[in-house]
Amino acid sequence: MDVVALVSSPDHVCCRYRLEAFRPALETAGHTLTYQTLPRNLFARLPSYRHLRSADVVIVQRKLLPPTEVNLLRRYAKRVVFDYDDAVWFRDSYSPKGFFSRRRTARFRAIAQVADLMVAGNAVLAAEGRRHAIPGRVVTVPTCVEPSFYPVAVHSLKPSLTLVWVGSSSTLRGLERFRSTLEAIGQAVPGVRLKLVCDQFLQFQHLPVDPVPWSALTEAGEIAAADIGIGWVPDDPWSRGKCGLKVLQYQAAGLPVIANPVGVQADFVRDGVTGFRAETTEEWIAAVRKLAEDAALRQRLGQAGRTQVLDKYSVAVGGTMWVELLQRLAGGHPLRRAG
Repeated sequence: MDVVALVSSPDHVCCRYRLEAFRPALETAGHTLTYQTLPRNLFARLPSYRHLRSADVVIVQRKLLPPTEVNLLRRYAKRVVFDYDDAVWFRDSYSPKGFFSRRRTARFRAIAQVADLMVAGNAVLAAEGRRHAIPGRVVTVPTCVEPSFYPVAVHSLKPSLTLVWVGSSSTLRGLERFRSTLEAIGQAVPGVRLKLVCDQFLQFQHLPVDPVPWSALTEAGEIAAADIGIGWVPDDPWSRGKCGLKVLQYQAAGLPVIANPVGVQADFVRDGVTGFRAETTEEWIAAVRKLAEDAALRQRLGQAGRTQVLDKYSVAVGGTMWVELLQRLAGGHPLRRAG
């Protein structure tokens, strides 16, 4: 099947992790995957829809089109798939306008009602899709990582302990909200440091920061060179729909993870198995201190996290899921029993 994906950019993190990563699996199965960047301007977009007639499947990634454009897309495309890894019907955690958006909700409903398939990144996103989509047409394909890209951390007792956080300037605002707890960790745990792998950086009074400019070439190695991955997001409607990419990256590198149990982080991080869940400042300090004092525990939890990625959230797993979905679409089989 010829698959055309309408994306913001082929370099966008969502395209890289949710489509491009699966290209080898799709091509091995006989499918082709090409990208078409969606122009921001409405009048620049309209002519492009006619060129979609030759595609067997058109994947719209995250973009919420006006209902009139959705109908136009439906007219020209043989099969329409909507792929989403965020609660796109809301505004994000930092919008001054609040979460609810009548326009975004209407646009999400419009694509859900005509899509042959809605591919959600997690169960929270899938549940909202099912509220609007034709029954049986919503499936879950998690955001996946390629474990072979990540060196595996080797844990040992040492005088300093490095926490690592990976993100971008947009998500760094969440870490700013977490500042007081990070400061408390710096005061309570001797020798602890924070490595920030990002395009912007924060500074703390009591917690030394190692700023590392993000690079696709060095990201995995920088994560594996740390001791503990941390994940904190606000407990709000937008964050509950996040797909937990940074936690999966930490686990692929064999790091134990400490995270607050919001959204998929509650699934990825299992107390005493792959890391520790923590909500209060006291719980965060206790978790960091426990891992700082026990290298064997870090090793065991980190290995369990990596095994979890290999079993459930690897590119191999996600690629198999996508191939199966395309085969079922090609055959016209109903998707009612898809998860």
